[in-house]
Amino acid sequence: QKDLALREHRQAAFVSDVAHELRTPLTAIRGNADMLLDPDLPPDLHDRFVSTIVTESERLTRLTNDLLTLQRIENDTTPPELSRVNLSAICHEVLDMLRPILDERQAHTQVVGDAPDVLGNRDRLKQVVSNLVENASRFIEPGGHITIELFGLRGNSVMAVKDDGCGFGDVEPSLLFDRFYRTDASRSRGTGGTGLGLAIVKSIVQAHDGTVEAVNLPEGGACFIVAIPSVME
Repeated sequence: QKDLALREHRQAAFVSDVAHELRTPLTAIRGNADMLLDPDLPPDLHDRFVSTIVTESERLTRLTNDLLTLQRIENDTTPPELSRVNLSAICHEVLDMLRPILDERQAHTQVVGDAPDVLGNRDRLKQVVSNLVENASRFIEPGGHITIELFGLRGNSVMAVKDDGCGFGDVEPSLLFDRFYRTDASRSRGTGGTGLGLAIVKSIVQAHDGTVEAVNLPEGGACFIVAIPSVME
């Protein structure tokens, strides 16, 4: 009974959070669309309002996709297809896939080290890497660095995604993985974040019997550490 009440409370809170997140882009779209109805609107303002509508529509699309992904991961009762996965290979694939975004943000990237294979769902694990790298790319300065370090430790395959950005300050690290949590809402929204990327990472990693944590690096920047049980030879 207690578990049911807790689950219902979380679900109600989630629906409330989603409604709050949807309200901002919808308000922006409606407001800019109303301005476009003005027959005397100057052409430069017309273009600016149209651009805002397109940007906010794209954010709604990303938010919807992330919501569906999170729901699928957390509610899917059918076990995902598992195979032996080499983490180094998927890290390089993700960096290649994200190359246009990383180049646009002038990010220097590298994969160092290696880790034992894991038993997992290849597509889901690629999403973990993709979300962590894209998250890091939002908080580095142009010309900044993102390093993915791989190693084995006490029966686990560990992946540490490091950046030399601003870090996440004095925030309790576990909060970063909560749905819609933002250390700086305006900055995160401005860089395209939906507030769900790290929640998706946590759900996928936990489904692989792994752990994920975040730390501020002493030299500046953030480090997200994923540990998943290694395949025993």
